[in-house]
Amino acid sequence: MTDEKAPRRRGRPRGGSDSRDRIIAAAVDEFGEQGYDGATIRSIAVRAGVDSALVHHYFGTKADLFAEAVGIPLRPDIDVPGIIAGPRGEVGERLVRYVLEAFEQPDIRRRGVMLIRTAIGSRLTTPLLAGFLSRELIGRVAKALGVQDAELRATLVASQIAGLLLTRYVLKIAPIAAASVDELVGRIGPTVQRYLFD
Repeated sequence: MTDEKAPRRRGRPRGGSDSRDRIIAAAVDEFGEQGYDGATIRSIAVRAGVDSALVHHYFGTKADLFAEAVGIPLRPDIDVPGIIAGPRGEVGERLVRYVLEAFEQPDIRRRGVMLIRTAIGSRLTTPLLAGFLSRELIGRVAKALGVQDAELRATLVASQIAGLLLTRYVLKIAPIAAASVDELVGRIGPTVQRYLFD
């Protein structure tokens, strides 16, 4: 009698037709209970009753799954490295423009405003969103800077961007809400640049 292993299956990992929906529901629960940092692909898979490979098949990374489960409108984990990699003297303006141009799109603005309002008013959502931003935005910016106080610098950038989004799209304070993207980039970009590099 030989101990031959069964040939490995090719193609999509096994899972029922409702597996994707179960994974999203499990992710919402797991992120809600454990926070962004505490939740893992493995724990979400266990909760959904599927193999971890199926979670990766449908969603890729934890950031991908979080974005899908929570409906986050921006993907700093994908976009920020390219912004930081461009000419160093323009990084501040590029970051501000990236966020503003995204929020000028109606669907992203609607979902983004909903997330901001929810994060402000919910004890569950605040640490969840903060964890995602801390790891996927602030952490990536800090790593790219490679300086001793990089995390503080990246957090100052995040506070500036968050304040801008709040005043322009949630509170709709007239002068900022009425200003053009170019004007805001020109005024706020240098401040972000100073936080990053001066």
